Amino acid sequence: MARILLAEDDESLRLFLARALGRAGHAVTDCGDGIVALQHLQARDAAYDLLLADIVMPGMDGIELARRGAESLPALRVLFITGFAAVALHARRAGPTADTKVLSKPFHLRDLVEQVDRILAA
Repeated sequence: MARILLAEDDESLRLFLARALGRAGHAVTDCGDGIVALQHLQARDAAYDLLLADIVMPGMDGIELARRGAESLPALRVLFITGFAAVALHARRAGPTADTKVLSKPFHLRDLVEQVDRILAA
């Protein structure tokens, strides 16, 4: 079981993904914006294995969230989700680590779970 922080501003998608990842055996904390997500990453007891973040969010975008989160949790793995192809290309280059992954919306739930499992197994 991995601890996942999910930052997604679309509430219905966020709740759907959190439920699905929970059913896949992960402990998921979900947030609706980047600032709240950063507070979770910087908490004293933060022990997240993966940040799953939308790139375009209110408060703080996912790329900045990942950069700042990696300062607090250097081993944090990152998977961005986005509906904007150009943003996805930029995210691959601008992510906090060389192995930052991007999944473009729309995606199949099975693809998300498989990508999460691959990232966590690496």
